[in-house]
Amino acid sequence: MKLSKKSLYGGGLLLFFILFFLSVFAGTKGLSFKSGLKAFAGLFSKEEISASVKIILLKIRLPRTLGAVFCGAALSVSGLILQTALNNTLASPGIIGVNTGAGLFVLLAGLIFPFSTFARTAGAFTGALISVLTVYFISEKAGISKTTLILAGVAVSSLMSAGIDILITLHPEIVADKVAFSLGGFQNLNTGCLFFSLPLILLALFILLLLSDGIDLFSLGDEVAYGLGLNVRFYRLCAILLSGVLAASAVSVCGLLGFVGLIIPNFIRLSGKNKCRSNIILCLLFGSDFLMLCDLISRLLFYPYELPVGLFLSCLGSPFFIWMLISKKKKLSV
Repeated sequence: MKLSKKSLYGGGLLLFFILFFLSVFAGTKGLSFKSGLKAFAGLFSKEEISASVKIILLKIRLPRTLGAVFCGAALSVSGLILQTALNNTLASPGIIGVNTGAGLFVLLAGLIFPFSTFARTAGAFTGALISVLTVYFISEKAGISKTTLILAGVAVSSLMSAGIDILITLHPEIVADKVAFSLGGFQNLNTGCLFFSLPLILLALFILLLLSDGIDLFSLGDEVAYGLGLNVRFYRLCAILLSGVLAASAVSVCGLLGFVGLIIPNFIRLSGKNKCRSNIILCLLFGSDFLMLCDLISRLLFYPYELPVGLFLSCLGSPFFIWMLISKKKKLSV
């Protein structure tokens, strides 16, 4: 069943406001739904609010919700742009080495600056970006194409994984860092780290919206796009790098949250063929909605225990990936 564009925009916005509201105010006994609303109303009046309530609301819940919003948007748009640039609906940020590059540099930052959360954030961003640049450099030397980009990504990911294994072998005490980063989540989100990534996410999204008309032509094939006057090499370079910046920014805040960049773009495509600009905006909306929902479920489902968001996404995303593979095979065999 295909939904109209207006229905998608309206539904996505409505869902966004509902989930944002629930994410900030719904929670545990430390700050109940009623207490949260009362405290929020008190921020705009002369009514006194306890320090503990202010901390929970403004220092924990609101940054956590913003983290889910921006990371969900960044990861889903990153997946969309990669899938469009590589003409592969199964592509995701991990295919260009983002995950393993970020993971390696998080461990390095943990070794060099063991007590600095910001160092781990900067390390994750740097590692992810280095991986993306390395993948593009290798594929350019090998003759840039969709195939060489994917193969270069596999090679770089394997190299980074080997580096992670070497570090863990030499320094077993950093296994905890690896596990925490691999599971991903927002329970230990640092506000400073979030505001480090926000400008980069917003800038990358703005540039992608400007380039979206050119990126649309990728679906026609490289030769046709060249014939229409598009500088395919330049646009593909921008698309890959900006996708890497989005994924790196998100990963540096929330760790490895797999499948967001796979599920949301493919969900948007079910509504029919839209232009790239429309798909970007829809991915922004539904990526934010999806990650807010996952975070809300993961922290309330097994209360007082909190399920890591990355673990919940793996349980949800793996069956979706299998379904994608099966449905792709059926389409090809028709």
